[in-house]
Amino acid sequence: MKKILIVFVIIIFVIITIISISLIENSKNLSQIQKENKEYEDYLQKEIFGTEVISIINKAVNSNIKNEVEKDDKGFFIENSTNSIKVEVNMLSEGNLATYQMETIQKVGIEGFIKNFNLIKFKCTNIYYHNDTKKVSKIVFEQIEE
Repeated sequence: MKKILIVFVIIIFVIITIISISLIENSKNLSQIQKENKEYEDYLQKEIFGTEVISIINKAVNSNIKNEVEKDDKGFFIENSTNSIKVEVNMLSEGNLATYQMETIQKVGIEGFIKNFNLIKFKCTNIYYHNDTKKVSKIVFEQIEE
């Protein structure tokens, strides 16, 4: 009877330890996700210049590379359900909005974008999140002046 009680206590201790470690890891992961999201959420509904848009695009590209997000045959990052991030820029052209993906801006040339849009104001109009991880999946900027 005493041996059964000792085994039972050890099993309970192991279960409590596993649950505690799991809760601590979840808390660390949540904290890391909130920190990463804040880097993008700080821009929501704020006006920024084109040079900052390029910085955000570079940050998103670096994040996708670090997270080994795959690209399609056209060189666009393939959205996944966990850790991909896209930047979309809606630009004014003769009063109309044209949408450009971050990869398109990179292909055309970051230097050209900076040269033409460095002092043009943009506004972050929307942020989307992955359903699975709650990480930022897409951030949308809109040109607010020509």
